[in-house]
Amino acid sequence: MTKIKTQYNRRSFLKVSAAAGGGMLIGFSWLTGCTSDKKMDKIAVPNEWFDINGYIKIGDTGLVTIYSPNPEIGQNVRTSMPMIVADELDVDWENVVVEQAPLNTGFYQNQFAGGSLSIKLSWNALRMAGATGRRMLLEAAAKEWQLNVSDLSVEKGIIKEKNGERTVSYGEIASKAVGIEIPEEVELKEISDFKLIGTSIKNVDGKKIVTGEPLFGLDFHREGMKLAMIQHPPAFGMKIKDFNEAEIKAMPGIDDAFIIDTTIEEPDWCDEKGFLQLIAIVGDSTWQLMKAKKAIKANWETIRPLESSESHLANLEQALLSGKVGQSRRDGNPEAAFKKAAKVIERTYSSPFMAHNTMEPMNFFANVTDSSAELIGPVQTPEALEKSVSKLLNLDLENVTVNMTRMGGGFGRRLYVHFGVEAAAISKRIGAPVKLIYSREDDMTQGTYRPAYRSTYKAGLDENNNLIAFTVRGAGLPEGPVFPNRFPAGSVDNYAAEQISGETNITTGAWRAPRSHFTAGAEQAFLDEVAELAGKDPIDFRLELFNRAISNPVGDEYEYDAERYAGVLKLVKEKCNWGETKPGVYRGVAAYFCHSSYVAEVVDLVLENGQPKIKNVWCAVDCGIVVNPDGAKHQIEGGVIDGIGHAMYSQLTFDNGVPNQMNFDTYQMIRHSQAPENIEVFFIENEIAPTGLGEPGLPPAVGALANALYQATGKRITEQPFSLNMNVGEKQLLG
Repeated sequence: MTKIKTQYNRRSFLKVSAAAGGGMLIGFSWLTGCTSDKKMDKIAVPNEWFDINGYIKIGDTGLVTIYSPNPEIGQNVRTSMPMIVADELDVDWENVVVEQAPLNTGFYQNQFAGGSLSIKLSWNALRMAGATGRRMLLEAAAKEWQLNVSDLSVEKGIIKEKNGERTVSYGEIASKAVGIEIPEEVELKEISDFKLIGTSIKNVDGKKIVTGEPLFGLDFHREGMKLAMIQHPPAFGMKIKDFNEAEIKAMPGIDDAFIIDTTIEEPDWCDEKGFLQLIAIVGDSTWQLMKAKKAIKANWETIRPLESSESHLANLEQALLSGKVGQSRRDGNPEAAFKKAAKVIERTYSSPFMAHNTMEPMNFFANVTDSSAELIGPVQTPEALEKSVSKLLNLDLENVTVNMTRMGGGFGRRLYVHFGVEAAAISKRIGAPVKLIYSREDDMTQGTYRPAYRSTYKAGLDENNNLIAFTVRGAGLPEGPVFPNRFPAGSVDNYAAEQISGETNITTGAWRAPRSHFTAGAEQAFLDEVAELAGKDPIDFRLELFNRAISNPVGDEYEYDAERYAGVLKLVKEKCNWGETKPGVYRGVAAYFCHSSYVAEVVDLVLENGQPKIKNVWCAVDCGIVVNPDGAKHQIEGGVIDGIGHAMYSQLTFDNGVPNQMNFDTYQMIRHSQAPENIEVFFIENEIAPTGLGEPGLPPAVGALANALYQATGKRITEQPFSLNMNVGEKQLLG
């Protein structure tokens, strides 16, 4: 067995007394306890609970509560994280209930949802929590029976003598385990001994989701709370001067209206940088608040240039020519190689700004007093929110509490904490608890968009159709999309990559698989074009490059494992019967590495009445150990649909700083009828610690779709959204 120290970073989350934290943890079951009636029929409600550590409490009847520390945005961590703890604890899953832990940096580390890092960063901590709980319970039983721990075994929460008849349940021994001293190190299970990890467990919130039980921030209610909505300037580059305050206050159901300022000295990356002064309206119902919003007559002043889509395109083109270069890499002499090349191809790809469009509108509850701030709602970065509210209100961190609800989507949008900060500012102003609710238009016009991108790729082939030179320059507003040390770095003798930053007033932020979602589509479409120029099969061409990176890599540094990368391509090639042709079926492939995981995808589409219809998508995934196969499959499926939908349809355009698309009547999201009819997901089995999963399925879907569309239409589509840039002859396929 692997041994692991029970100290994690600089904190020991295991050394927790009931006085220090048990009360808060036990009390935090107002919204997210998931005990089902079925479970309560099998096991009695405990009379007493015993805190084993910050992740586990055990009732005297054997019922076990496991706290899920990270925010839940649909990635299923509220199931998979407790599964890891439960497996090491060796408890019957039928006797487990799951609760959402509040923000507590003394107990937990990396308590956020972003970068597909939840399981990856918490793998050891979760296993250690379960293993330590198991060890403490075994030691308590050994002490009771005057035996050594090695004389005992445990299975599904029942401790047994190896050479005797005595047994004791976790519930029966839990009270005596509380006083056991924490061992300096504990033994983890061998991977081959996992019982829960690697099995499909149903979503612990599934029944509540489908039956509409309260889970989300919008569901939260507290007696006596007020509702609030905000109005920000109509254009990026504008600021509020004043508004018809008295008229708004006099409207039915409106308690107050005022301007709030959410400026934070020394703001962090997660803080709002665009609209810091807002009109806030407080009242009794969202309908009355929306009517009041429509009656606002505000005076705005222009403080920065008002940008339009035409200026954004010019800024990107200028950045590509002479912009500020960030990360870069250079191997060999690409310029000299291009001069010697027998064939050279160059292509530029672009993508507009995009919104996140979480299905649950942005919202947050705040209750601010002179000495404290309580915040409850859907946020991906609760610790960042805690710090920002502390700064804004000049409160000590220990006087700010953040509790997390389930989120109806995040996609990076809820990494940024301004909506929670705004709720806190409004609550402080009115001296009462309040829930702030955004309308869809508020969210879509506020910013924090996915940046606009533009990249130019160039490749050179020798007389034998070998790739001898490859360059990419990518610009973004504001951050460029290029990853210089990713593929094909390491596989080409003469290679150069530059990430270039541009300037914009539009506020931007991380969007599911940041930068990768664009780069994968552009890079993989370009590689298909290079393969065609070389007269080679697209998969075989990629595998040639991976073989070079495996056998004789160029340079000392590149991020990916070429063997694992090639492995997913080989698997998807096998599963989709690559090379098999069917009349009227058009096929595209792509593979990409991001968030430490590898995904290859093949898209099959047909043309129905002149419009593309995706029939099948095959996905091969290497993300290390798969904790919950069903949940993992759903993550990949969702990423595929998300990638296809946004690449095909989505864009935000601007006139004089004003977004043209403000709701779903003008901003097109993928419809059910446009989603793939079938998605098959295959995982490569290995014993590598889990890596990212929530995002890596999205980027290759864009490239595979672009390559399939080329096969169907004979046209290389280099600009997103594809629906506006794709024709067969004179006929517009999509609108």
